[in-house]
Amino acid sequence: MTVVQIPPPPLPVRDKSATRALSPMLTRLAEERATGVLVREHGTLYLAEGRVVHAESPFAPGLDVLLTAHGTLAATAWQRAADRTAGPLHAAELLLASGLLPAGALELCHLDALYDAGYFALAPSSAPGRFRYDSGPRLGPLPSVPVVALERETLRRRLLLHRLWPDPAADSAPLIRADPAAGPAAAPVAPRQRAVLDRVDGVRTATQIARNLGRQAFHTLVDVRRLVAAGHVAPRPAAPVPPPPPPVTDPDIALLKRLRDALEAL
Repeated sequence: MTVVQIPPPPLPVRDKSATRALSPMLTRLAEERATGVLVREHGTLYLAEGRVVHAESPFAPGLDVLLTAHGTLAATAWQRAADRTAGPLHAAELLLASGLLPAGALELCHLDALYDAGYFALAPSSAPGRFRYDSGPRLGPLPSVPVVALERETLRRRLLLHRLWPDPAADSAPLIRADPAAGPAAAPVAPRQRAVLDRVDGVRTATQIARNLGRQAFHTLVDVRRLVAAGHVAPRPAAPVPPPPPPVTDPDIALLKRLRDALEAL
């Protein structure tokens, strides 16, 4: 078992992002009641008449995972619906129309997936977003959410994570077991957190653990930060960068280069 010492967290700071829109472009699109696809660095938001109808992110399990991981829907039923449609939103609507899922269960999973992926899609990015106007997304039978509601929930989630443990390193790094005695006083591990802890192997990240468990990624981040605060888990330290090789000063090599140059000149 890898044992690491967890340094004390820095003092909390005020979340400056709470006073401004997370995405000015998204706010403008909502005001325009735009329909199309907003692609950002960490995820994609699908808009219909200025409302968010669907969200995707490589860091969040999709609707298919949330529906099939715990027996709500057979994986084969989802695959058949996905094969007949153009995307997960349409597959979900087909399942709803065919009566294979109760409306309440599907709507709940849809909103869970939307807010989960939306949290990552609205994360700070180093590149501007790109919007493609499109007639594809529409206000269908599944619930949509106003842009302001998604931004408000994203800010609430950021603040919650910060209060649990202010260092975000464990959100994205591979996780390792830590020594509780080296950090804060050890706290008991709840059953939900135990399932996360059992999958900490020095390779998986928090979002990979979420996908393995079939849980929302954000809720897994909450569990991970609580485990870090309790001293059970830590981000794996980055591998040290090897020093650059010393410059070659062997006189024999210099002589060979001169001989090569002379032969090439013949």
